Amino acid sequence: MKGCGDYNSYTNYKRLCILDHVFFILVPKGIQGTLHFRFTFCLFSASQYNRYKSTFYLIFEFCEHDLAGLLSNAYVKFNLGEIKKVMQQLLNGLYYLHSNKILHRDIKAANILITKLGVLKLADFGLARALDHLHKYTNRVVTLWYRPPELLLGERNYGPVIDIWGCGCIMAEMWTRTPIMQGKTEQHQLQLISQLCGSIKPEVWPNCTKLELYNQLQIPDGHKRKVKERLKPYVKDQYALDLLDKMLALDPAKRVDTDTALSHDFFWEDPAPQDLARMLSQHSTSMFEYLAPPRRQQHGAGGAGRPVPQQQRPGASMDQHFERVF
Repeated sequence: MKGCGDYNSYTNYKRLCILDHVFFILVPKGIQGTLHFRFTFCLFSASQYNRYKSTFYLIFEFCEHDLAGLLSNAYVKFNLGEIKKVMQQLLNGLYYLHSNKILHRDIKAANILITKLGVLKLADFGLARALDHLHKYTNRVVTLWYRPPELLLGERNYGPVIDIWGCGCIMAEMWTRTPIMQGKTEQHQLQLISQLCGSIKPEVWPNCTKLELYNQLQIPDGHKRKVKERLKPYVKDQYALDLLDKMLALDPAKRVDTDTALSHDFFWEDPAPQDLARMLSQHSTSMFEYLAPPRRQQHGAGGAGRPVPQQQRPGASMDQHFERVF
C-alpha cells in the first residue's frame, strides 16, 4: 500500500487493527539516526487459497497530500519560508538516501507526499536501486519532464546527481505551479532543456559527445543558458535563482550534491524555513495529483516563449486548479 493509499486498503487496514489479526504485526515507533519510522507488517502465509505464494504488505501512515496536488490547487499558496521548508525536507530525504547509496530515480512532485502536519515523505521506490559502479543501469528511468540530459543521451553509468536534476525542476515548480519542461518525446525534452539551460556541447559539458545517443539524436545548437533569465519573472529571490541554476547544470559533474545544496545561502538567509502545518491547516480536504482535473498543455520556463508569471495568467480563478499536465 502506497503512502497515500486507496480507500479500500485503508479500510482493510483499520479492520485488521480492530480484529487484532494473527498475521498483523505493528512495528513500534523507532529511531534510526535522525529519522522516525512506523509501519505495519501484514503477512499471509502460502496456502491453497493463494496458490501457495505467500504475500506481505507494508502499510505506512496516511499522508494527506502530494506536492503535485497542492501545487495544482489555486487556494494553496506557499510563501518563501514554506518553499524553503519543502526543499529543505526534500534534500534532507535525498541526502539520507544517497548517503546510504540508494538512487531514487523517479523524483517528481507526485512522488512527494506531505502530511497535514507538513512532514514531507519521499514515495514510490519502484525504480530505486542501490548505487553500484560495477554495473550499468538502464537510462529509461525518471519521468520524462524530470529526466536529466545525461539519461536522455543514453548515460548508463550515473550517480546521485540524476535525482538533483529532478529537485531543481520541482524547486522551480514551487513558483511556476506547473512543470517547467513538458516534453512530448525525448527529442522534444532535449530541445526544451537546451532552450532553458543552453546547448549541449563539449565547451560546457566535456565528454558529452561520448554518450551513446549524442550522435543519434538532434542536439539543438545556438542556445544560450537562460535559467535565471527565464525563471526570474517567477522567482524573485536571488539565492533561489542561484541554487536553481546549480541544480540544473547540464554537466552532471558540475551539478551540486545534496550536502552542498543544503549548505547554500538560500536556506540560511531570511526568511528562515517555515513550518507548513499552519498553512495546511487552512485546507480540510486531501489534495493529490490524480484528483486534479485534466488541463490543456502549458509552456513552462523551458518552452518557446517567455514565461508568464502566475498572477498574469488569464482565467486563473481562485476557485480553480492551476494548469498541470500529467
